Amino acid sequence: MVATFNLKGGVGKTTTTAALAEILSAEFGKRVLLIDLDPQRNLTTMMVGEKRSAELDSGDHTLAAVFTDALAGRRPRDAADLVQHEVSPMQAVTSVDLLASSPKLIALQDDMARLTTVDPTTVLAAALTGVLSGYDFVLIDCPPNLGPITQNGLRIADGYLIPTIPDVMSTYSIPPLQSHLRHLSTAWSAPITELGVVITKYRRSSTVHQRILETLRENPTLPRLFPTRIPESNQIAAAAEFTDFGTLRQKYGQGGQFLALRELTADFLATTRIKLAWGR
Repeated sequence: MVATFNLKGGVGKTTTTAALAEILSAEFGKRVLLIDLDPQRNLTTMMVGEKRSAELDSGDHTLAAVFTDALAGRRPRDAADLVQHEVSPMQAVTSVDLLASSPKLIALQDDMARLTTVDPTTVLAAALTGVLSGYDFVLIDCPPNLGPITQNGLRIADGYLIPTIPDVMSTYSIPPLQSHLRHLSTAWSAPITELGVVITKYRRSSTVHQRILETLRENPTLPRLFPTRIPESNQIAAAAEFTDFGTLRQKYGQGGQFLALRELTADFLATTRIKLAWGR
């Protein structure tokens, strides 16, 4: 299980998560579960569309139901009942499932502080019992904060990725993020492995991007940089639309954008195999 996380929003975290899932499925034959913990529910909308996303929310078929049950003193419902199967508008993507998000998580995050009957960071783990064994990868899209719902996602994660734009505002929080996750890992007696930093929205012509990249490379205390840089691209931005583009190459960009994302996915596979000792 891998969390994608950055304390700065707008860095391409959700698009990177969606692309990894779709390419793992279509290009590498992997079964993937997406867990959307961000109340903006952008990942949910990318995978099932706005109409279905609203239907899931109104029908109480999102992860908000799990946390609502816990706050009401009920045993959290089995997340297996909430899984949306074979999501993604792309016909080539046949093995990606989703646990959907809801804007209700905004209020629920504030309420989680008063949960005293159970550890508020273990609610999601309890609901996922029996769900995870059918997947090769579980990707957890975390909101840009360290609140209790985010911590539920981090608590079940074996490792984490940090998607970031190579600029000052997007990267300044990486060291404190590392420090806090080490603190949580110690408190939970469970390692959360740094898998690396994914460079997104990269502009080769930007002197700022070049300078920040050099800074990230030279600092030995920072996580490893994945060698593939995802370019800034209108096509990648447009990939958030819920429509069948035909092929993943057409969806993410035929000018090298898809190839960059595929290379990132291949590196992600190798990295998890080595760092997490996954033979998948």
